[in-house]
Amino acid sequence: MANSADPARRVLLQALAAAPLLGLLPAAAAAPGWPRWQVLVDSSLSADGRMIDRSQDDLRSTSEGQSYALFFALVDNDQALFDRILAWTVDNLAAGDMGKRLPAWLWGRDAKGGWGVLDANPAADSDLWLAYALLEAGRLWHRPALQRIGEDMLEQVRAAEIVDLPGLGPMLLPGPQGFVEDGATRVNPSYLPLPLLRRFAAVDRGGPWSALAVNTLELLRQTAPHGFAPDWAAWRDGAFVADPVKGATGSYDAIRCYLWAGLLSPRDPLSGAQLQALSGPLRRLRAAAPMWEKVDTRSGVGSGEGGYGFRAALLPYLLAQGERGLAQGLQASLPSPVQQRGDAPAYYAQMLTLFGDGWAEGRYRFAADGRLQPRWR
Repeated sequence: MANSADPARRVLLQALAAAPLLGLLPAAAAAPGWPRWQVLVDSSLSADGRMIDRSQDDLRSTSEGQSYALFFALVDNDQALFDRILAWTVDNLAAGDMGKRLPAWLWGRDAKGGWGVLDANPAADSDLWLAYALLEAGRLWHRPALQRIGEDMLEQVRAAEIVDLPGLGPMLLPGPQGFVEDGATRVNPSYLPLPLLRRFAAVDRGGPWSALAVNTLELLRQTAPHGFAPDWAAWRDGAFVADPVKGATGSYDAIRCYLWAGLLSPRDPLSGAQLQALSGPLRRLRAAAPMWEKVDTRSGVGSGEGGYGFRAALLPYLLAQGERGLAQGLQASLPSPVQQRGDAPAYYAQMLTLFGDGWAEGRYRFAADGRLQPRWR
């Protein structure tokens, strides 16, 4: 862990302390504001801002978990919590300066019982969510120091995680290292939420973000012939094909593709086309069948049943297509916050539920240009 005397750490703390905490709710008023979020905070967030995945033996923390936690703290208008999560992320995943170093994706307990970074390679989806949370926190809370870090992160993403695919254009690598080999460039469709790309396009007008949004739709069209997105895919010889490592399965990563499509503003010109490209879950739910846990995206045939996180992730997707009755049925099947508090922490299912059920409850929206519209504003 970085020492508080480190110059980069000291600069960050000074910037956060100097920034005005406009709109901060008193702790007593903020605590009951979002019961599901409070359950996850109480069970899985350490006092110093580390989101812990207690379902894993190494009690890991990931840049994904930190980025989602920052976003939810912003949606809940909790600046003090946001700052703690950010400080832990900067100290432990980015060597004290996230404006100059993209965070490592995995931190936890190693085989010898020590604690630290287990894999230093950044994860591009988390980098996008971290940059977005910083940009929007800076804008909504009038804290330019946060916006500057977000802008610096976008520059790093452009340099390290965006490639130009011949015949297509810009595409997001899952991380800087290890995803281009044997003539194939591996990609992850769930790493590309269009609302975030729209916001980046407005902030970084010379960047690749608008073209990347169009290419994301093309990625889905080519890899989801039956309307089910794969977890992974690859670009080879001018087309998207099944991933050479993970195959054509759609499961725990891909469920986020439907979630992001539902979160997209209906005013976005790609909204209808993206929902149409991802029509598979809607057909199943209309037939009173549950969403599969795993789907072979080439045949459109799946197996198993996704848990409550899958159901929650589909709420915005259904509501965006006018399927209020189906959405109400899924929402009614979710465990209550009281039930979640009594169960063992389930990091990923709880995160999906915060995104999906939080949106269904009207706690946040995305504008057509990607700006976050939290209910407290």
